[in-house]
Parts: sequence; structure tokens; C-alpha cells
Amino acid sequence: MRVIRTLVKRELASYFSSPIAYVFLVIFLLMTGFFTFTAGNFFERGEASLASFFGWHPWLYLVLVPAVGMRLWAEERRSGTLELLLTMPVATWQAIIAKFLASWIFLAVALALTFPAVLTVNVLGDPDNGVIVAGYLGSFFLAGAYLAITCMTSAMTRNQVVAFIVSVVLCLFLILAGFNPVTDLLTRWASPAVVDTVAAFSVVTHYDGFQRGVIDLRDLVFFLSIIGFALFATGVVIRSHRAG
Repeated sequence: MRVIRTLVKRELASYFSSPIAYVFLVIFLLMTGFFTFTAGNFFERGEASLASFFGWHPWLYLVLVPAVGMRLWAEERRSGTLELLLTMPVATWQAIIAKFLASWIFLAVALALTFPAVLTVNVLGDPDNGVIVAGYLGSFFLAGAYLAITCMTSAMTRNQVVAFIVSVVLCLFLILAGFNPVTDLLTRWASPAVVDTVAAFSVVTHYDGFQRGVIDLRDLVFFLSIIGFALFATGVVIRSHRAG
């Protein structure tokens, strides 16, 4: 754990030593504000909730999270520092976990900076803060799932743009798997069991429970399974580079 903590501190320091991190935070806050208050019709809804805030996160993260994670391993491969890292007395799994955790913490910071939305809804009304906490938890795990997928694609290529595009496509698939137009289309030729199976792979299906204030163990297991599988696949790819 000491090695992982050291690597996490190193990665976080590299994030905040670059102006790119601050540009990302500003863009993230501006976009969440726009989608919550303007596109989400926050004031027109006339209700004390952050439904318009959390409802956009699967789509907002679709672009922003891959933008954060695309450099994790692609930059190491492009600059040639991956080979140096692999020769250090650091286990592959330690480097993977550390890089993932550092980026996840960075995304958590970005999410925490949206607290003015919580203050606003509490000033204007009497919201159910338990639902809001559950929404934040779901958003955090949703970002983690997207990030783990991006970590995997970043390990596959030295080109950050390619890693970004592939990540967006994979995450989009996980959204559309439970999207109503897609499930409605599937019901025309597939059995209900098939439709339910496809929808079960959707991040939206499992994220909806958190938005309603329901923290279901099955939803947590789903997001943790995506994270675990993607990081395992990342390890397979990185070890193949080491073997090569």
C-alpha cells in the first residue's frame, strides 16, 4: 500500500502541476451548470431536487472522463517511460491501481466542486438530501466505470486520440444498451429475457436507482465488476508489453 500511495501522490501531483487540470475543472463545472440550470430547466421544474443535475451525468461523462483517462498509459507508451516504469520494483497491478485511483480522486474533486448546486436547492426548497447523497455516490461509481474502460483502451495504444475515441464508443454502448429506444427496438424481435439481459449491461439501468435514492447492492456490484474487469484487462495488456 505504501508503493500505491506514493504512486497516487505522484500522479495527482502531475495532474495539478499542469494547467490542463484546472481547465478541465472549469469546463466540467460550466457544463454541469449549463445542463442543470439551462438545458435541465431547473427553475421551471418547480421542485427541490437535483434530478436535472444527475440525469445528464452519463452523457456528460461520456466525453469528459475519457478526456481525463486517455493519457494514463498512452502517454507512457508514447514517451517511452512505460518501459522504465516496468523495470522499476513496482508490480504491474500496483501501477495500474495507483494510476486509476489518482484519476478517480481527481474526478471526485471535480464532482465535489459542484456543491453549490446542493446549496442552491437547499436554499430554494426542502430537498431529500439522502437522495442527493445517493445520486453523488452513483455518479462517482459511474465515473469510475468510464475511467476504468478508458484506462484499458489507453493501455492498448500509444495514441491518446485513438484511446479517447475507442473509450467513447465503448461507454456509449453501455449507455445505449438500456436506452428506451434501443430496448423498444429489441422487443420487436427478441424475447423479454434477451431484452432484460441487454438492459442489464447498461450503466443507465443501474445508475437510475441511485438517482431515485436507492442504493442497491446489485448496482454497486455491477459498477465494481466493470471496474475490476477493465483493470484486469489493462493488466493483461501491460504484462504483454513487459513480456514483449
